Amino acid sequence: MNRLDPDIAIQRRLLNFVQSALLLGGMAALAGVLGWMLLGPEGVVWAAAAAALAVAFAPSFSPRWVLQMTGAWEINPGQAPALYHLLGDIAARAGLERAPRLYYVPTRVLNAFAAGRRDDGAIAVSDGLLRALDIREIAGVLAHEVAHLRANDIWVMTLADIVGRLTSILSFVGQMLLIVMLPIAIFKGYEIPLLGFAVVIFAPLVAVAMQLALSRTREYDADVVAVELTGDPEGLALALDKLERIQGGWIERMFMAGGIPKWLRTHPPMDERIRRLLALDRARSGRAPYALPPGLRGGLHELPVIAHRPRWHWNGLWY
Repeated sequence: MNRLDPDIAIQRRLLNFVQSALLLGGMAALAGVLGWMLLGPEGVVWAAAAAALAVAFAPSFSPRWVLQMTGAWEINPGQAPALYHLLGDIAARAGLERAPRLYYVPTRVLNAFAAGRRDDGAIAVSDGLLRALDIREIAGVLAHEVAHLRANDIWVMTLADIVGRLTSILSFVGQMLLIVMLPIAIFKGYEIPLLGFAVVIFAPLVAVAMQLALSRTREYDADVVAVELTGDPEGLALALDKLERIQGGWIERMFMAGGIPKWLRTHPPMDERIRRLLALDRARSGRAPYALPPGLRGGLHELPVIAHRPRWHWNGLWY
């Protein structure tokens, strides 16, 4: 199995882990501060209990059901043996008990995403992605999505979303109390704590910024793990570059001359991801790129499921 210098990979993954822990901890601390401002020490306990209950009783949706909502349908191994062979090989390298199920999204948009958990996961790939990328680039993209499943990133981001929603609720309650108490404070000459006022008002925005930063950190980590699985940083970098050239950024160029600010993105800027991947590539000390499983070195076979290109319909769906 081809791998990078383990010291380089460990350093990158450790940094990403620390960043993720700090961001999640910061979001939890922010919710705790709001609870303390509203109810004192008991408020912190109630906020923690509410978050724990939300996590424990949050509905667990099957990835099959989630993906069907996007218009995707499952591809069976007979329809895409090459893709299943490739995905199974990468999943085995990642130590997953079983390979994720594979779904096809009938859209020309270049996209791939994961759903579910490491023990019950699925990966969806779009028609546009399968047509635009070669086998080496697809291997990098699949490894990136497998990395998300192995790290249970969907659960991590769900937890962050729950904490963020709790922060918004506590902030709303605090704002309502301020509206009620402010006239009384002004009338009786009480001093208004400006710092507490600012925390209550801006806490949801800070929580959203932390949640987006956490999402970007998990993307960086998935890139590093993907490279560990394939030993081919350049393959994933080429895929990201192709995605950026074909479709990336056109909405920003059309509607936002300066682009979307980095802190408002769920994904890191593509050029930064490519730069980091190529830096890993230079650390490979001449190792060969990902060795494709036997039978795939000639590329993907024609897939019956994408015999015709999907077309956009008036109802917003692709067929």
